[in-house]
Amino acid sequence: MKKSVKDLTSDSIKTFASKLNGGIILPTDTNYDETRKVYNAMIDKRPGLFAMCETVADVVASVNFGREHNLLVAVRGGGHNGAGLGLCEDGLVIDLSGIKFVEVDTETNIVKVGGGNIWNEVDTATHEYGLAIPSGMISTTGVGGLTLGGGVGYLTRKYGLTIDNLLEAEMVLADGTLVTVNATKNTDLFWAIRGGGGNFGIVTSFTFQAHPVKMVIGGPTLWPIERVEEIMAWYDTFIHEVSEDLNGFIATMVIPESPFPEHLHHKKFCAIVWCYVGNPDMFEQLFKPVLDLNPVFAHVGEMPYPSLQSMFDGLLPPGLQWYWRADFFNELGPKVRAEHLKFGSSIPTPLSQMHLYPLSGAASRVGEEDTPWAYRDAKYAGVYIGVDPDSKNTAKITEWCKAYQEALHPYSAGGAYSNFMMEEGQDRIKASYKHNYDRLVQIKNSYDPENLFRVNQNIKP
Repeated sequence: MKKSVKDLTSDSIKTFASKLNGGIILPTDTNYDETRKVYNAMIDKRPGLFAMCETVADVVASVNFGREHNLLVAVRGGGHNGAGLGLCEDGLVIDLSGIKFVEVDTETNIVKVGGGNIWNEVDTATHEYGLAIPSGMISTTGVGGLTLGGGVGYLTRKYGLTIDNLLEAEMVLADGTLVTVNATKNTDLFWAIRGGGGNFGIVTSFTFQAHPVKMVIGGPTLWPIERVEEIMAWYDTFIHEVSEDLNGFIATMVIPESPFPEHLHHKKFCAIVWCYVGNPDMFEQLFKPVLDLNPVFAHVGEMPYPSLQSMFDGLLPPGLQWYWRADFFNELGPKVRAEHLKFGSSIPTPLSQMHLYPLSGAASRVGEEDTPWAYRDAKYAGVYIGVDPDSKNTAKITEWCKAYQEALHPYSAGGAYSNFMMEEGQDRIKASYKHNYDRLVQIKNSYDPENLFRVNQNIKP
């Protein structure tokens, strides 16, 4: 049975605080309520203690303190996790937000990043050198959480998942030791953290291979929701046959008031958001089939890659109510498309939406056992997102997401991308790792047999 922080003596807490460069935050502190906020305002957990880490030594001390006092331990990087798994009730939160640095080696295009960085900090630093690391779609996301879960984004077809570009990590294990993991050192751990989440330790630094990406051609195209079945059928073929220089995720959504033209506001659409990283001279010909479908709106042009990465940050700031459900898909057949029409026509709030991210190209050429990310053969990672600023609409957005996912799950590949999952039970976790789950359990048994790192999509020892 895990202890509460309330069971600790004030002396033990003071002694612990004296070991940390970043100090601690307690429920009695004036900044406690602000500190416990995460991206999803639906999460209202009250940790007993925040360890605000600024150095690797702080992380080591925090892990040792949590283990020695048998506390429930959560690890927070960017705080974007939909299920709020960067927090825990009455336990210890090891907060990495003070461990930030971005070091770019321009000779090798290798980039070393702190465990507390968020992606817009990395994008800004690498863009100066005409480089980018494949990441997600919202630039305020934490590097750690996104990477450890896999990392699906605009560069997936061209350069693979984020984990496919991870060269090395430094991590603190449950026994407090600091290790380096890569293709030759601690190879079992290196395999496990490339999709296995935060189950095996706390990563204090990531080393990535970056790629030459400076300017991209990107932006959204829109069609009325009534055309979603037609557009989705076309897209299902086009996106997997077109050059890997072109990526685009397809969505059902409501158009907000800004930054779109007034005649589109509050209407429901099928959207595709594009990203092209190839020769600009080839784009017009490549993109002609899209325009031949007569979108009612097409705002696609050249921009710096970080501008595309942060395009939706303003629409989806921290502090909204979120509920997510997800599935992988191998096909978008007639029955699937019909459900997207049904649910896309009944989106409950202006910010709620559905996305399908294509997984072809570079991401699909990695072996299904080369990393824990088991769905290399899937064509799409799908996510249903209920979003609203008002907590009164929590039930409405949650019910829509659940119903959407339950209607489409029978046509899915079985599991889901772990970064898109709420707390949905052990069967869903096992389904999402498929044949790789047992190997993850073996590695968990070796490095965290007491399950210190359990506040996550947990691989149980």
